[in-house]
Amino acid sequence: MESHIVKILETKNVTHDVKCFRIEKPEGYTFIPGQATDVSIHQAGLETELRPFTFTALNEKPYLEFTIKRYPEHKGITDHLHNLRVGEEIIIHDVWGAINYKGPGYFIAGGAGITPFISILRDLYHSGKIDGNELYFSNKTSEDIIYESELKEMLGNNAHFILTRDEKPGYTHSRLNKEFLRRNIKDFKKHFYICGPDAMVKEISDLLREEGASEEGLVFEK
Repeated sequence: MESHIVKILETKNVTHDVKCFRIEKPEGYTFIPGQATDVSIHQAGLETELRPFTFTALNEKPYLEFTIKRYPEHKGITDHLHNLRVGEEIIIHDVWGAINYKGPGYFIAGGAGITPFISILRDLYHSGKIDGNELYFSNKTSEDIIYESELKEMLGNNAHFILTRDEKPGYTHSRLNKEFLRRNIKDFKKHFYICGPDAMVKEISDLLREEGASEEGLVFEK
């Protein structure tokens, strides 16, 4: 398995529990927007603790980027990652992932499940091809929304933010269930890009199939 030891170039907070990491990009290392790699920390005892993270920068950037949510209740790798400083090292491996852009459609994300879509939407926006796509992004509260202002800039009125816990003006208070999809999806023949907790992905995929979405039109990590 290919591996590269790379230094952290920059970190910045995105939300209260999400941090962006920009790291060195090995020569010749490329990915398709939406793809991921397995990451570990270059420290004794942590080098074999692999976790999957999606690239969020554009492929042509001179650095790689991950946008990582911290799960303090797990007391695990995301805690260690969030404590790393500029100049410390991580290990990245081969590129993998089945989530890539196949044509205009609906992006449906729950929480940190937005990350595979960030590089796809950034790529579409910078190449002038984002028209015809809509985003439905579900979070518990507005403070949990990753890159909200950028998503609004890229998608305009086609960026829809759903809150399951809070009720606030400008946001939809709902669950991503069958009733919500029937009210909001206008064309079940388009592509559907789905990412989030496993239970959410299964529930949404099953609902979309019931409403006539084709198997080829459903794009998610299987």
